[in-house]
Amino acid sequence: MSYRDVHRRVLAGRAREWALEALSGPVSAVRHPLGFVCLPLEREGGEGVCVHLWSDSLAHAESTTSQIHCHSWDLVSHVLYGQVRNVHVLVADAAAEATHRVFEVLSDAGGDRISPTGRTVRHATGLVEVFGAGDTYTLAAGRFHSSVVPEGGEAATIALGRGRPGSHDLSLGPLDAGPHRVSRQPLGPGETALAVRLITAHLT
Repeated sequence: MSYRDVHRRVLAGRAREWALEALSGPVSAVRHPLGFVCLPLEREGGEGVCVHLWSDSLAHAESTTSQIHCHSWDLVSHVLYGQVRNVHVLVADAAAEATHRVFEVLSDAGGDRISPTGRTVRHATGLVEVFGAGDTYTLAAGRFHSSVVPEGGEAATIALGRGRPGSHDLSLGPLDAGPHRVSRQPLGPGETALAVRLITAHLT
């Protein structure tokens, strides 16, 4: 099923039905550095669809930069269950008073190559949007933000991404951090099955 077909089903109120169908077949899962488990389900060209799961029942990967990031793709996110806060971040260039450096993140099948740029910044919290089960929201490429689930909370979303030419995946990190590579940690069969059970239990 294509990005367009999944998007159409989400807008038609059939997101839960699609998720249950998609998760009934063979799936893989990886720990994402932003704190969730990612189950990639559709990928074609510059478009993709994943289910993101936040749960304390599964070990988390740790970010080497921070949770504040921006995508090279336009996001449509649908909350299957739980609560997700989309925290917009206002980023301003700074020199002597900078608190963070901007890093470019280049991803491939094996992980992320994280490279410091010459841009140093300060940031402040902007609009905080709160979304619950059944809500759908969008975020344009290039907008710094973080996705926050209440401590101890359980949540899952369908994330639809459509690449925007000329945009870059960026993250804010320590001023003195150097270039490095982060390998994605795949979940084994047992943990993958647990992730699927956690999601389907909330949807049935």
